[in-house]
Amino acid sequence: MKVSIAKTSGFCMGVRRAVDMVLDAANTHDQPIQTFGPLIHNPQVLALLAEKNITAIDAIPRQGDGIMLIRAHGVPPDTLAALEAAGYTVVDATCPRVIKVQTIIQQHARQGYAVIIVGDSDHPEVIGLQGYAGGNGHVIQDMNALSRLPVFDKAIIVAQTTQSTALFDEITQWAEINRPEYKVFNTICPSTRNRQAETERLARSVDAMIVVGGYNSGNTQRLAQICQDTGKPVQHVETSADLSTTGLTNARHIGITAGASTPNWIIKKIYRELEAAYYKSKGAPLRGFFRLQRLLMLTNIYLAIGAGCLSWGATNMRHAHLFLPHTLIAVLYIFSMHTLNRLTGIEEDHYNDPYRAAFYENNMFLLAVLAIVAGGAGLLVAFALGVFPFLLLLGMSALGLSYNLYLVPTSADRFKIKRIKDIPGSKTLLISAAWGVTVAAFPAAAAGTFDVAAVFTAVWCAGLVFVRSAFFDIMDMQGDRIAGKETIPILLGADRAMRLLIYILAVLFFVLPIAAFLGIIDTVGYMMMIVPAYDYLLLRLYKQDALYSGATLEFLLESQFYLAGIIAVIWALL
Repeated sequence: MKVSIAKTSGFCMGVRRAVDMVLDAANTHDQPIQTFGPLIHNPQVLALLAEKNITAIDAIPRQGDGIMLIRAHGVPPDTLAALEAAGYTVVDATCPRVIKVQTIIQQHARQGYAVIIVGDSDHPEVIGLQGYAGGNGHVIQDMNALSRLPVFDKAIIVAQTTQSTALFDEITQWAEINRPEYKVFNTICPSTRNRQAETERLARSVDAMIVVGGYNSGNTQRLAQICQDTGKPVQHVETSADLSTTGLTNARHIGITAGASTPNWIIKKIYRELEAAYYKSKGAPLRGFFRLQRLLMLTNIYLAIGAGCLSWGATNMRHAHLFLPHTLIAVLYIFSMHTLNRLTGIEEDHYNDPYRAAFYENNMFLLAVLAIVAGGAGLLVAFALGVFPFLLLLGMSALGLSYNLYLVPTSADRFKIKRIKDIPGSKTLLISAAWGVTVAAFPAAAAGTFDVAAVFTAVWCAGLVFVRSAFFDIMDMQGDRIAGKETIPILLGADRAMRLLIYILAVLFFVLPIAAFLGIIDTVGYMMMIVPAYDYLLLRLYKQDALYSGATLEFLLESQFYLAGIIAVIWALL
């Protein structure tokens, strides 16, 4: 079964901007924060905002305080003035596309034009647009309503930004024939046009469609209608709990599209449900493989063994012989630290990977015991190698555990950064450094052979892990922002972060033959060029939407470390 997700699915620019603005306000201000009306038409997003004490009001009080955020739909100008007069600090998150429509209406209304708005009369955006028409606005929802309007001396026709493109095209054609003196402005957002066009194309190419979004969301309802018009089976679901997989597992190709207010984690959960349902419907071998793969990924066992494989590769690159205790220490340390960090990072996993969050909540005690036992076992192995390896690993473990600990009292309000975790971008940098030390620097130092080759391989391995961790951060940006985490992609933006990763991979690729030629590392470095090339291929496929951020992509990305180990084994045999 193939599952295709529309590129335009999920938050549009305006919604993403509004959500980012309210979350940034929540993370940087101590004042109470409210929104005038629900921020977006998605109950799940509104629920998580409520958890952050961000509430919505529908009526303007006589006296108010704190921050009042104007939602993406916008409000009438008199409402904006009333909010400021009430004492609120107003933050205007009106979508720039909506502001453009407001400006067109206001300019022409002042010149005496009648304003015809194609949209839903009770939609908050349309209510806001009406406020700029100066009492001369007329809302129509279909051709019949248009034909009932009086003939105006001069008028403009605009559209609600999320309106049906098919309806507006029909109205435009009617105006050209019957009211050529009217000015027509196609104010439907390009994102809406692209989303509707892509949804129709996708629906015609698949066996069934899943439309994800709030039941009260007008733009999501229009997407569902577009799919129904193609004659394909359609499910409009708000969350994965509403999804019925009956009959879908036999479909060869399923399409997923989502409304402009649908967050990525809900789309991801729908995708995972379909993925799991497909394998469950198959024979025992395939079903068993999927469950094993999922278990290994969730428990970090697959990742930890990958650390051992990368350690093999680093050992070969620095002209050293394989020493199994060092590899075992790498496996145990990475398993312990990653598992403990997952246990303390469940909040963001609720949004980034709900399945993983549920798995860790349901198995918290067992996973905590396994992580502690693995960390202790690693220390015992290091102690057997000598006092210095033991102290070195003990220090590394202490640093890893201190990541989530409060180093400054929580009552010290003047200190924004109270934990290492609170330092922007610290997670990716520290994970990368820990891997570089564990798989390359520690074995060399423990063996008393710490040299230029050890430094090179440690930095090179850290670079691979940085790309891997930052890539996951790019896919998890929405959940991390909601949880208040400032990852590198959030600081730089997704596009800049992706370019940074490509530059790093280019450096990791070209530095290997140079180091091998100069004799800094073994000639196996020539073959190791395959690993950054493999990572680059995954990034390109992801950017082209050939791979979605499901279990398959995660499995392929973690497999890069196994690739390094396989190359080392092949080189040793040859």
